[in-house]
Order: sequence, then structure tokens, then C-alpha cells
Amino acid sequence: MTSRQQPLHAGFGAASTAGDVLAGLDLGGKIAIVTGGHSGLGLETTRALAQAGAHVVVGARSPDAAREATRGIAGVTCAALDLADLASVAAFAAQIVDARRDVHVVINSAGVMACPETRVGDGLEMQMAVNHLGHYALVNRLWPVLAHGHGARVVAVSSLGHRLSPIRWDDVQFARGYDKWLAYGQSKTANALFAVQLDALGAPFGVRAFSLHPGKIATPLQRHLTRAEMMAQGWVDEHGVPIDPTFKTPAQGAATQVWAATSARLAGLGGVYCEDCDVAAIAHGDEEAGVRPYAIDPGEAARLWAWSAASTGVDAFAARG
Repeated sequence: MTSRQQPLHAGFGAASTAGDVLAGLDLGGKIAIVTGGHSGLGLETTRALAQAGAHVVVGARSPDAAREATRGIAGVTCAALDLADLASVAAFAAQIVDARRDVHVVINSAGVMACPETRVGDGLEMQMAVNHLGHYALVNRLWPVLAHGHGARVVAVSSLGHRLSPIRWDDVQFARGYDKWLAYGQSKTANALFAVQLDALGAPFGVRAFSLHPGKIATPLQRHLTRAEMMAQGWVDEHGVPIDPTFKTPAQGAATQVWAATSARLAGLGGVYCEDCDVAAIAHGDEEAGVRPYAIDPGEAARLWAWSAASTGVDAFAARG
């Protein structure tokens, strides 16, 4: 277990916004890729990075919808990216790599939550495919321009939901029966483990990786949940109005991923799970904050990387091993 997984007391907190985190930073000349950067936390992330001077490439299933959503934000390019389709991932990455411009930040913000059982590709479970495998393949295909990005960072948006399930090695694809919450939890654990292993592999090239819990935010991520389900969670009232006092605004929810992508306090660090604009503590009990040990376990991370490589046919580091 990494001894780096402990709070830095970085000066920001749960109420900080993406704008607060980036205040005074000049990202001019930097290129950032934000998956799902046209909706929810992704849109807030795109807006904050662009306002700080970065050129932001938004990957979205519908580029036209993404262009409409980001209209009025200078310095944004939108391109087709369907994370459930590995051919689409390859095509998107090829456009970036062929442009021969270094990429400095990748934020894997797109995702699905608790959706009905759906199979994509060669029978892959949808949440693992979109939340983890699509992003795994994307970052590996972007490796040539990340490795030349002079200190590039990759940020995987995980969730407190990682506590719902470790990697279910005996049935990763839910062949023996589907549970939408276990599938979501497993995919969020995968996000955290991906950052651990990518950082271990990428650090010698100056590429660092982080994962995070953005907080509870009312976004389109909840689109597969009924109002009754959200009421049972204590998130909304009978009218659908958020009532959970711990809910963040989208600007607050985007803060931690922007902080992980840019903060000088993280120089020399990587492979850690963050929350509330800080490195999270390890959660061994029932405390509401922190990361479970299994989500940052190096052995689990290496095993997941090997499984992901076999599942996607992509591994930028295979020839280097």
C-alpha cells in the first residue's frame, strides 16, 4: 500500500470550486482532453480549464450536442468519442496523435451509473466497458503524445461508490446475474486501480496519474435512477428537489479533478485517490470519507491492467516490459 495516500492539507476543501482551484494559474499553451466534457462535471471542468487558457478537446458521443453545450466557451474543440466502442476510441485517439501536439492533461470524466444490464462489444458489461475499459484504451492509445507532454497528468474520475465492490475476479462481467450497483462500484474501483498502475508505469516518463471522488452532485449521471430510488438514498424529496446537505454544486464537484490535473502540491506524487481537493485518507472502517485499501492496492492494479490489456488488445507498455 502506498504511504503517499495521506492528506496534504492543501488549502482547499469541499466548498472550493474549479475556479477557486485555478485562480491565478495560466494554462496557455496546454492541451487538455476531457471525456464527456460537455455535460455535468465534465462541462464545468471544460469551462474552468478553458477560462484558464487551456485548449480543451471534448470527446463526446454526439459532437454536435457537445458543440452546442460548449458554445460560448473559447478554446474548445469537440470530436466523436464513444467509450463503449473501441473502434471509436481508436479513431478519436488517432486524430489527437496524428496532430503531433503534446497532450498535457487527460481527464476521464465521462461515465454511466447504475444502468440496466447492457452488453457492448464482445459481450462486455456496459459500466465496466464505458467507465473503465474505454478510458483505459484511450489513454494507452494517447501514450505517444502524453509521454512527450513534459509532466502530463491523467485523472480518472472514480467515486465513493468504489466502496460498493472490489474487482469481482470470479465474475467480472456478471455472467451469473447482474446487479447494477455492484457493477457500478466495481467500475469505480477499476478507475482508482487504473490510476495506481498507470502512475507506476508512467512516472519514469514524467506522466503521473490520479483518481478521485468528486462528491455528490446532481448531474445527468443519475439519469438511470428513478425518483423513488433517489428518494430512498436520501438525495431528493418527492418533487425531485435535492435535499442531501452534502450535495455539491457542479462547480464544486469539478474542483477536485481540476485540482488533481493542475496542482503544484501534487508534484512528485501520483497513484493516489483524492477528494475535496486533497489526497484522501485510507478508510479502514465505516468513516464516510477516504478510500478503501483494495482500490489502491498495487497488486490488484497490476492484475487489472493485465486483464484490461487482454480485454481491449491495447497496452502501450507491453513492448517495454
